[in-house]
Amino acid sequence: MAQISPKMLIPESFLVSRDDITGQLGLMWDLIKAPLLVPLLKIGVYVCLAMSLMLFMERLYLGVVIILVKLFWKKPEKRYKFEPIQDDVELGSSNFPVVLVQIPMFNEKEVYKVSIGAACGLSWPSDRLVIQVLDDSTDPAIKLMVEQECQRWANKGINITYQIRENRTGYKAGALKEGLKRSYVKHCEYVAIFDADFRPEPDFLRRSIPLLVHNPDIALVQARWRFVNADECLLTRMQEMSLDYHFTVEQEVGSATHAFFGFNGTAGIWRIAAINEAGGWKDRTTVEDMDLAVRASLRGWKFVYLGDLQVKSELPSTFKAFRFQQHRWSCGPANLFRKMVWEIIQNKKVKFWKKVYVIYSFFFVRKIIAHMVTFFFYCVVLPLTILVPEVKVPIWGAVYIPSIITVLNSVGTPRSIHLLFYWILFENVMSLHRTKATFIGLLEAGRANEWVVTEKLGDAVKKAAEAAKNKTNTKAPRKFRFKFADRLNTLELGFAAFLFLCGCYDFVHGKNNYFIYLFLQTISFFITGIGYVGTII
Repeated sequence: MAQISPKMLIPESFLVSRDDITGQLGLMWDLIKAPLLVPLLKIGVYVCLAMSLMLFMERLYLGVVIILVKLFWKKPEKRYKFEPIQDDVELGSSNFPVVLVQIPMFNEKEVYKVSIGAACGLSWPSDRLVIQVLDDSTDPAIKLMVEQECQRWANKGINITYQIRENRTGYKAGALKEGLKRSYVKHCEYVAIFDADFRPEPDFLRRSIPLLVHNPDIALVQARWRFVNADECLLTRMQEMSLDYHFTVEQEVGSATHAFFGFNGTAGIWRIAAINEAGGWKDRTTVEDMDLAVRASLRGWKFVYLGDLQVKSELPSTFKAFRFQQHRWSCGPANLFRKMVWEIIQNKKVKFWKKVYVIYSFFFVRKIIAHMVTFFFYCVVLPLTILVPEVKVPIWGAVYIPSIITVLNSVGTPRSIHLLFYWILFENVMSLHRTKATFIGLLEAGRANEWVVTEKLGDAVKKAAEAAKNKTNTKAPRKFRFKFADRLNTLELGFAAFLFLCGCYDFVHGKNNYFIYLFLQTISFFITGIGYVGTII
């Protein structure tokens, strides 16, 4: 039988050289590029430049106002009536209002003792303080430990109640709402809320309650978060930089100019009458705290931020926990904006400029535009302009404006100024997830109401490390082990490959030297993609 040649099975029309295939692909690219890609990419550049200018003006406005606030504004204790509540021998504790402290928690094995102990240590008359531990834990062993801890403090004379529900309907909002329905809290005037990893100082109530007592138009007093594990790893340092700007600038400016800002969900005290007037806790989004704050503000209530009043807390130190948290913090506000924008426009109780501030500045620029411009401009559009040299990005949009925005963002954490470059690269990586979550919230897609409690490690990692170091025979508190495959993040790896290709093309053919940025951003996406970010557990 004659030997069959491969050429006999393949039509001659397909037998082209490698150069011919490359030429055909190049011809197809040119045919698509001119009529389709170039116009679309130009539109993308114009849109991204417009968003960059919006974010730049917002950051500039906040920067100017915070300087004026620090130089000329009076502190909240002087802007509002503030008189410390004094102990009275004749009246006893009756001149102190009754305060409810709520501690919502869910399987908080590592930190439950910290928050309960701090709440029980608050300097306030014991007969005027009600502590409510709202435990939605699903692990029976953890529920038992939390209940025993509550009983231990109750035996010391603390008015503390361990509260559970049959189901987790509404998640945190549902737990807080259910807690306010209890008959033993009906006589409480104010409610302080602390998440399971928050540790208020003993004088917390004495420094905040007077503002509510002497100013009946104030609904909320918000304290600043201070992080006990900020130096644990580079991931926590990056988070500290972002959150310090939020508290130092955004919360301060909102409090000073419009008496409005988003409630942070913890380390704050509410007037219970304001919660009820605003419609109570709602679980329609994953940001029940912001939802309540906006509704209360639309009814004319004022908020006060106390930057000097600080509460210790824990930052998520694992990348998995951080990603879930950022999804909730990005998806929730976008979803709330979708649900409330028309209600804000129609409201008759607040002034026009406050509506503009809430809709444009608070929601649109900070919660939507900020995420999208970071991702689309610096991770998609800018790299694509390298492959399509017909589209140019002006130097002021590619370099000058983002540089100024970055410098303005750094004012919150001066001690980390040397990490600014790493922070930029990491924020660009996280903008991928924040943008995705923002679209999910705006479109109310499948994961719009996904609620994953942020895991807190407490001292577990430190104890395990000490046990290993000392080589003791005692059992380590907890072993953390995950397979390498569990840490892989395909989205980040995909963008790392895309940026690497764009960087290589710019290195060979480009004229703007963008490859330096692209290779560094590639490394950031790759490291994040293989999961070597934060505490490796």
